[in-house]
Amino acid sequence: MVAPMKNALPAPVHVIGGGLAGSEATWQLVNAGVPVILHEMRPVRGTDAHLTDHFAELVCSNSFRSDDANANAVGQIHYEMRQLNSIIMQCADAHQVPAGGALAVDRVGFSQKVTDVLLNHPLVTVSRAEIAGLPPVEWDNVIIATGPLTSQALAQGIRSLTGEDALAFFDAIAPILHRDSIDMSKAWFQSRYDKTGPGGNGADYINCPLDKDQYIGFIEALIAGEKTSFKEWESTPYFDGCLPIEVMAERGAETLRHGPMKPMGLTNAHNPTVKAYAVVQLRQDNALGTLYNMVGFQTKLKYADQVRIFKTIPGLENAEFARLGGLHRNTFLNSPVVLDAKLRLKARPSLRFAGQITGCEGYVESAAVGLIAGRLAAAERLGVELSMPPQYTALGALLNHITGGHLVTIDAGPRSFQPMNINFGLFPPLVEALKAPEGKRLRGHDKVLAKRHALTARAKVELAAWKAISPLQFGG
Repeated sequence: MVAPMKNALPAPVHVIGGGLAGSEATWQLVNAGVPVILHEMRPVRGTDAHLTDHFAELVCSNSFRSDDANANAVGQIHYEMRQLNSIIMQCADAHQVPAGGALAVDRVGFSQKVTDVLLNHPLVTVSRAEIAGLPPVEWDNVIIATGPLTSQALAQGIRSLTGEDALAFFDAIAPILHRDSIDMSKAWFQSRYDKTGPGGNGADYINCPLDKDQYIGFIEALIAGEKTSFKEWESTPYFDGCLPIEVMAERGAETLRHGPMKPMGLTNAHNPTVKAYAVVQLRQDNALGTLYNMVGFQTKLKYADQVRIFKTIPGLENAEFARLGGLHRNTFLNSPVVLDAKLRLKARPSLRFAGQITGCEGYVESAAVGLIAGRLAAAERLGVELSMPPQYTALGALLNHITGGHLVTIDAGPRSFQPMNINFGLFPPLVEALKAPEGKRLRGHDKVLAKRHALTARAKVELAAWKAISPLQFGG
């Protein structure tokens, strides 16, 4: 591998946006020896969702989801990012909090660490100002990682270049409670199926049980509760992976029981012989364990109704809220149409995009696209060719979804391209048939698990081979 020249620094790359994608892209660039001017408008101009001026601030949840790198696509992308020297994964691992089989973090400690690392790096220059409109044409290598809250001026500039309207959807935030206000004579600690995970012990969630009458009353209250109105925005769709609970409740009385309120794998420590009809789970939100968030409880209920309705949940009658839920509008590009295979805007290739604005969904996915965008921008600045990750890897599968990949045909109209989390449905299928030991036929769950293990094993081999042929060193 060829290391960058140390005596003469190349011209800087401009990274717009200090979220997860922008922070990761910046880290990859400077680890290749390329200086970065990182533009972050906070605190000069705030957003509807952020509370601080820290880089990589987590706003919707503190969970990076499953950390199982053998049977889960999210866990596999965690693995790949760790192998590629991801600052997001390093800081997440350093600030993890118990969350069963998931990787959850102390959100304040996590973002503070990312901020400290980047602010103190000699190749990073931070500019605290909004980029209003398109970047200047003399900026010949730019990564736009402005996320789902891209400013109106920049979004309009992008539309003026592409002729394609940025798509939009609503994204919701779950409430956070003070731990000492939860009644543990009714609630109990347990992870689903007692599953352990990074930093956990199998009892990492607080569980609040509801019987059938309580559940039905709760559903009725959700549907009847007063919601925030967005007037002309109301036709904007929701992202299915982050639906408000009242929207799920409207889809059918049993929807929440088979979603975030499912009781499976949980036994009430106070009454083990009686099965709960539904369960509300709370996940630790900070390292001190003083704050817990309501898992899957994104909502657009007005604040007064949130307090009234959520306090009907057993164990939360006296709950004190550190933050109530909310809703904000997100935007993303019609990426298969407007971006090339290396995430560059076809109408102006000096602009490369990363993160949620490209049509990926989730903290990890956003950072993963930032990682690849940073490496591509570094290679371009240093005059070398960097191939894209193989489509058999989680990174490659996600990028294929965003850019259209090598598909022969694609319907990339505004209605067909939607934000996507990493999942095994994006991976190319296995070529060889799965075989069980001693020639037995795989069935049911065993077959599903074997397929997942085969897909992640293949991805690990492909990633190692791709990493080995990289023409640049990225510090990992």
